Amino acid sequence: MTEAEIEISEGLVRELLREQHPDLAGLPIREVAGGWGNQMWRLGGELAVRVQRMDRGPESQLKERRWLPGLAARLPLPIPVPVRDGVPSGRFPKIWTVMTWVEGTPLDHGVITRGDHAADALAGFLKALHVAAPAEAPGSSDRGGHPAECTQGFEYFLGAVDLGGRFAEGEVRAVWEDAVAAPGWDGPRVWVHGDLHPANVVVADGTLAGVVDFGDVFAGDPAWDLAAAWLLLPEGGASRFFDRYGQADEGSVRRARGLAAMKSLFLMLMGQNGDRGLPGGKSNWGPAGRAALDRVLRGL
Repeated sequence: MTEAEIEISEGLVRELLREQHPDLAGLPIREVAGGWGNQMWRLGGELAVRVQRMDRGPESQLKERRWLPGLAARLPLPIPVPVRDGVPSGRFPKIWTVMTWVEGTPLDHGVITRGDHAADALAGFLKALHVAAPAEAPGSSDRGGHPAECTQGFEYFLGAVDLGGRFAEGEVRAVWEDAVAAPGWDGPRVWVHGDLHPANVVVADGTLAGVVDFGDVFAGDPAWDLAAAWLLLPEGGASRFFDRYGQADEGSVRRARGLAAMKSLFLMLMGQNGDRGLPGGKSNWGPAGRAALDRVLRGL
């Protein structure tokens, strides 16, 4: 059995806690649905155990351990904060982390009904996040480049997704090509979440209540986060978001809109894979991706 195939069960998580953090081992444990690179287990009422699963290396959790405590102190929405480290052992050969639990329902299983409030909350969160990062902050990896550097991925998603007659391929390409032609980011390297989509934010009382999964956090172009205006917010939310955010130039908006189109296609592909019973597919992401792409193409 390879490391990636090791079954992560409630019993294993409890054994790891007994070995390394015995004072937490008696708390109730339950699995949290979702996750790919890492698996989440709710620990008591206020904590969670983030266990490395499909990620090939520990880098994402190490970044979260290093940077999230400082970021959390100045962000207006809750984010998970590492509180205990788990190290590889004879029971489990990968790292794991105990983090604070962010209360709410993941947006891919919830809904935003207070659109104006959510737009304001997202704008306030990203405005607080998008400040100059220190020189030692991590750079981007597979995310973070100018759209011109991401055309191969866009073409793959566009070719793999069944648009179902709902969307015109030429209209999707036009949005992408405009992003590719947009000027690059020439501002300071700012903190960027890097992977904002409906499964990585939580909602409560009809609005945004928290942001999770900072495994891709990097310093660079904020357009990668600004794409969330179309991915997360209901119709009309993007316009209000950019008004409240107040610091996106034309080039950033164009790049963000193209990236939102690509990310929408990714959500649609994951949904399509789920409908077909393929590994890793998530059927509930399909409707979210189609709704987001509709907003992108209509400029809403």
